[in-house]
Amino acid sequence: MDQVDSARLDRWLWAARFFKTRTDAALAVRAGHVLVNERRARPAKALRISDTLRIKKGGFTHKITILKLIEKRVAPTLASQAYVEDPMSVERRNALVMSLRLQPRPVRAHRGRPDKKERRLIERMRYGREES
Repeated sequence: MDQVDSARLDRWLWAARFFKTRTDAALAVRAGHVLVNERRARPAKALRISDTLRIKKGGFTHKITILKLIEKRVAPTLASQAYVEDPMSVERRNALVMSLRLQPRPVRAHRGRPDKKERRLIERMRYGREES
């Protein structure tokens, strides 16, 4: 992999596998979910080695420092070598995961159309009929 001196932000996010498509990466950057050196940027922003990125995705925040500039999508093991994540970022994300796991699951009261037994119960409540 030849070394380049800069890479587009949206292309790097896609190549490093933070987003599935380059379009998703560009939309996240435009929406302000990706900060470069604690500032908003455009998708075409030229990244350099040692830039810091703060990526908000799905309720989680990743704070990373760029080690390698990549332009093309590579294997996940190679992509993970292109950056290093801040240990505090990892710790906060793990704490959030644990707190989400400890929360109770939402109860789903309505499961679609009522079955025969539920329809009979509804009719009894609605019309006051007694079945024998």
